[in-house]
Amino acid sequence: MARKALKLASWTSMALAASGIYLYSNKYLDPNDFGAVRVGRAVATFALTPLWPWPVFLQVHLRSARRLCELCCANRGTFIKVGQHLGALDYLLPAEYTSTLKVLHSQAPQSSMQEIRQVIREDLGKEIHDLFQSFDDTPLGTASLAQVHKAVLHDGRTVAVKVQHPKVRAQSSKDILLMEVLILAVKQLFPEFEFMWLVDEAKKNLPLELDFLNEGRNAEKVSQMLKHFDFLKVPRIHWDLSTERVLLMEFVDGGQVNDRDYMERNKIDVNEISRHLGKMYSEMIFVNGFVHCDPHPGNVLVRKHPGTGKAEIVLLDHGLYQVLTEEFRLNYCHLWQSLIWTDMKRVKEYSQRLGAGDLYPLFACMLTARSWNSVNRGISQAPVTATEDLEIRNNAANYLPQISQLLNHVPRQMLLILKTNDLLRGIEAALGTRASASSFLNMSRCCIRALAEHKKKNTCSFFRRTQISFREAFNLWQINLHELILRVKGLKLADRVLALICWLFPAPL
Repeated sequence: MARKALKLASWTSMALAASGIYLYSNKYLDPNDFGAVRVGRAVATFALTPLWPWPVFLQVHLRSARRLCELCCANRGTFIKVGQHLGALDYLLPAEYTSTLKVLHSQAPQSSMQEIRQVIREDLGKEIHDLFQSFDDTPLGTASLAQVHKAVLHDGRTVAVKVQHPKVRAQSSKDILLMEVLILAVKQLFPEFEFMWLVDEAKKNLPLELDFLNEGRNAEKVSQMLKHFDFLKVPRIHWDLSTERVLLMEFVDGGQVNDRDYMERNKIDVNEISRHLGKMYSEMIFVNGFVHCDPHPGNVLVRKHPGTGKAEIVLLDHGLYQVLTEEFRLNYCHLWQSLIWTDMKRVKEYSQRLGAGDLYPLFACMLTARSWNSVNRGISQAPVTATEDLEIRNNAANYLPQISQLLNHVPRQMLLILKTNDLLRGIEAALGTRASASSFLNMSRCCIRALAEHKKKNTCSFFRRTQISFREAFNLWQINLHELILRVKGLKLADRVLALICWLFPAPL
């Protein structure tokens, strides 16, 4: 009897093993589908990653960063999304981590065409050949939650088809729970580390990003909101062929916003693009309080408009937006005005209003990515240097517990704004336009307009509204004059103008 049972068990094991090999080789079975595999990878990676606050060798950081990147690529979906977020935390993590994790924006694992066909069939009820005249098997790009394919409709229109990875929705809630458990475990070992905000953000934002209909609505809203910017292009949505997992939009070609070679080949002015990007985001943050929070280079393209030949910014991927409350937006306006014009008393006041407490100097440094000395001298007075950049990174490692504490206390709206600021700075650094005076002046213009609009909205007096309007116009005129002076200096005409003034109006003896 025992021999029969053993024989049966042996044959059963062989059959299961053979079935597993067959299913795996034919891509019907994926090890990532097993929770134990995903958990095991994550636990092993966290166990081998140094999380203590004292410095370690650069090679150790680099090795750990590569392990973390490999974990994100292996577990996919939510892990890649969180890895991308970590890659933008230049003010928090060592350079080895951020530079390694930044590749997740453009090198995420892709789904097979079999999986893509399945999602389209399930959501649109038809096969690919019934919907499209042609459909490129090779994706234009692959992200954490989806990939984009170029296709041509039967009426000849070229479109971009964004298709969600089939398993990401089912795995996302379990992955977030796993991250929560791991972060709680880290907190038990190192109580000064407060990273629960990262899980809270993922819980809140991931369901919204997984709903492509929500992304389509965001795209239309921001397109309408910024329609006065003729340099901005937001691809149109084809609602008749869009679902929660499939988004069909107008196909728009272009080069990535950090590709200087592409701009030079196409005679696109780098400084003009940087100014346009600054105007666009200042308007979103300070005036409208509706902010596209994922401006990594793959989501921001540049091109010359086919009709006019003017430089144009193409804004893609509208899944992640932050809606700012009026109180937060106005305090943030006041804070940036204070930073730009070096009013340190008000920097302290508005930093504390935004939850920084006694850590307001650290908060100001994180917000501007400048040293405290530069903040005190005036961030618009001198460009950032390589030495200052190195100082900031070294200080970030030394103040990691305080940074962690600060991120846990500021309003949750601030977290995505900080991420957005860092991504935009990365673009400016790639273009060589970081910390230019014109970007600060554009921010100041938007702050003045937003604060004046708020004051006018809250007064019933015609005289008071007129007074506010005149004050607003005067402040904007001052900024225009200041910008003109800077341009004159930039053209090296300042000395000649000064000499001419001295000759026309000599000083009295």
